[in-house]
Amino acid sequence: MPATIAVTHLGCEKNRIDTEHMLGLLAQAGYQIDCDEDKAEYVLVNTCSFIGPARTESVRTLVNLAEQGKKIIIAGCLPQMFRDELLKEIPEAVAIVGTGDYHRIVEVVERSRTGERVSLVSATPTYIADEHLPRYRTTTEAVAYLKIAEGCDYRCAFCVIPHLRGDQRSRPIESIVAEAKQLASEGVKELILISQISTNYGLDLYGKPRLADLLRALGEVDIPWVRVHYAYPTGLTDELLTAVEHTANVLPYFDVPLQHSHPEVLRAMNRPWQADLNTRLLERIRERIPEATLRTTLIVGFPGESEAHFAHLCAFVERSAFDHVGVFAYSREENTAAANLAGQIPEAIKKRRRRDLMRLQQAISQRRNASQVGRVVPVLIEQENAQKKVWLGRSARFSPEIDGQVIVRGEAVLNQLIPVRITAATPYDLHGEVFQA
Repeated sequence: MPATIAVTHLGCEKNRIDTEHMLGLLAQAGYQIDCDEDKAEYVLVNTCSFIGPARTESVRTLVNLAEQGKKIIIAGCLPQMFRDELLKEIPEAVAIVGTGDYHRIVEVVERSRTGERVSLVSATPTYIADEHLPRYRTTTEAVAYLKIAEGCDYRCAFCVIPHLRGDQRSRPIESIVAEAKQLASEGVKELILISQISTNYGLDLYGKPRLADLLRALGEVDIPWVRVHYAYPTGLTDELLTAVEHTANVLPYFDVPLQHSHPEVLRAMNRPWQADLNTRLLERIRERIPEATLRTTLIVGFPGESEAHFAHLCAFVERSAFDHVGVFAYSREENTAAANLAGQIPEAIKKRRRRDLMRLQQAISQRRNASQVGRVVPVLIEQENAQKKVWLGRSARFSPEIDGQVIVRGEAVLNQLIPVRITAATPYDLHGEVFQA
């Protein structure tokens, strides 16, 4: 009789897609999937190990399951980073599966059921799923993530991703379009393209970046919103901006993780070319596409960051007027160049700088959101709060999980795009009412 397996997903949306493929493969093989861990014989945990806090969450989850006496299968980034230690440290773990091996999850379960403790972790991940691998989506009906490439060829001093995910490997345009069409047939209204550096999509496969070609091809797919995450600054070429501007279903949403503004900090981060590009890039995007939404992520407390460096970053954020900003306190990670740099910053200073920068950005986000008041915009309705008699959704300016929401009053329909007049704004969210023409 097939075992019952509960699945826990941790970490980023790239990890989510891997989890969805494992769910699809297990279901196809006849295993029972149950959200109740108490009823499951096995618990599969897809872990994150990108930074210290994520690793702590993963370990806490595993320890909690171990204390319950569960048979644990550990997948994802934690096995990739600690493949020689995990089975020793967690006796309740019956198997570990790396980031390049999740497509063999059925084999792992079957081997573990014979009593074998399985370690299936490729030293260098090379696998990437395509449209033929079964997938069970865990997002809402209207939203889907689509991984266009895996891994990264760059070596930023703070980042462990190449160690966890390997070098970049892109999927063919035809493969991505085929999966997008399948998702469209399932009722998807928003398709979110993700990879480590989406603007480098195709470089390994075609000899040059081809994100612009991919977007134009997806313009023929019946999905109203196509959103791109993680644009490397140098990859935002005129050709790509033109593709965004002239492909009707591609949202003018630019998620550009700049990390910092000061030349000395960027040099230490192994991103020295970026210092002269930041401001010019943002100006060019806004000149070409005035309605563009700009998001970035920044790191404070990087080794050697002085108060002057931090002041430079604050001035840059004030001047740039991003719509959305995520701020991370630097996390010292093994297997990165930055771990060995002099001038490591005390945790208290990192936290203070993060708090100060977030407070600065709140006022900017309030102004940016306030500019939407009075407009009628499409909102994707994702949840009903019957108690408060409101709907929760997102306009094109907001990506799931990381940005805000639109709180909507009136008669709406779940998983549909509804015209909404924006009536009020806060630093993170908008309020509106269903628009009746």
